[in-house]
Amino acid sequence: MSFFSNFQSDKCPGTISGNPLTGMCEKVCIQAQKIFDACIKQIQIENYTLTLTDQVPSDPTYPLTFISARSTSSTGVITGLNIERLADKPGCARVQATVGIPVEVLYTDANGVEGVAQATISVAQDVLLFVPAPSIMPYKVTSEVSAVCAEGTFNSETNTFSVNACITVILKVAIDVEILVPSYGYCAIPPAQEYSHEVCTGFFELPLYPQGKTCSRQ
Repeated sequence: MSFFSNFQSDKCPGTISGNPLTGMCEKVCIQAQKIFDACIKQIQIENYTLTLTDQVPSDPTYPLTFISARSTSSTGVITGLNIERLADKPGCARVQATVGIPVEVLYTDANGVEGVAQATISVAQDVLLFVPAPSIMPYKVTSEVSAVCAEGTFNSETNTFSVNACITVILKVAIDVEILVPSYGYCAIPPAQEYSHEVCTGFFELPLYPQGKTCSRQ
């Protein structure tokens, strides 16, 4: 039996707060990512060492002067993942992992030539999250990240930058699923409104010819 035929239309509410919902009982199977649990961690770290890779240009004149650094992707790289279910908290687990945040570093060299390099900020995570029971389709732990570094100094001995960074890490326990939902139908896409700089606004609104008026001599 397919999801189309295995559907009870009487489960769809006909009204909400007295307003009829026309077409709300259409059944639609959508592909989505179900988030079982998530948490956010925002930290400030000081004197973090950035090891530079893929420098452009590849032969800068040292020493370098730090300009800025920020994350280049909102997706973090998870390594060393360990999930330990807790017997005293059903459904809850201790989630440990290292989240790598790719960043782009801007600097100038001793000759004033601007350069760019890649680096990674690694942040250890040790949190409690709800983890679903085992199933045929496995869940996954993902991360969304952001980092910005406004201050940094160059270490001539190691050719690295020591930076202060503001970091946001969101950990999620998710699984890709098919969900059956009631629907209003397809979205109506309005036509695009072209942007234009209306330099003649006001001028084109004037009458084509002067309006005639009677001059009173009294």
